[in-house]
Amino acid sequence: MADEVQCKKTVAGILAIVVGWTGAHKFYLGYTTPGIIQLLVSVCTCGAGGIVGFIEGIIYLTKSDADFIATYQVGKKEWF
Repeated sequence: MADEVQCKKTVAGILAIVVGWTGAHKFYLGYTTPGIIQLLVSVCTCGAGGIVGFIEGIIYLTKSDADFIATYQVGKKEWF
């Protein structure tokens, strides 16, 4: 279980940092609507909306496994 959480947290964090402007990390975590919003905002701002993904990636990677589960899987927090 702990390995699965660590893997999911790491993959979501890397996706957010590398291709966060596409909302890929949102789709990976199961948040379809926020993923679409992230993609549209980034396209409409010529990529400037990607800073949100970058910040979220850093937040994901710095949270403990327990905090990540409580916040993004149990609590279903979609943004930051």
